[in-house]
Amino acid sequence: MVTKFTRPVNPQINPATSPSAAAAIDLDHLSRQTMGDLELRKEVVGMFIEQLESSRKVLGSTDLDEILRVAHTLRGAAAGLGAFALAECAARLERAPSEPALVEQLLSLIDEVRNFAVSELEVTTPTQPR
Repeated sequence: MVTKFTRPVNPQINPATSPSAAAAIDLDHLSRQTMGDLELRKEVVGMFIEQLESSRKVLGSTDLDEILRVAHTLRGAAAGLGAFALAECAARLERAPSEPALVEQLLSLIDEVRNFAVSELEVTTPTQPR
């Protein structure tokens, strides 16, 4: 899925120029946000996965106030983590919460980011001693 960035959620970051921004999560950005600490990265990504799962449930409802709340929360969390396409879609949904196509696109991006995050957790989790 290709998402056009209409108005960056963080004007200091241009996802089009970041080498890792093509991924569901910009790993360079995530590394900067977690100061290269793999344990912190694992914890942050784990909390984000939980947030994605709870947000998915709310987006299936017809309560526009709840959809707005989730879109706003996801926008900030996704931008902070480096999931820029998800953040951008959530920002668009905030401006038009009754647009079913935007809800569907956000749900699709949630799945994409969640799958990427789960695989990233597996990759960055240090091997446990036996």
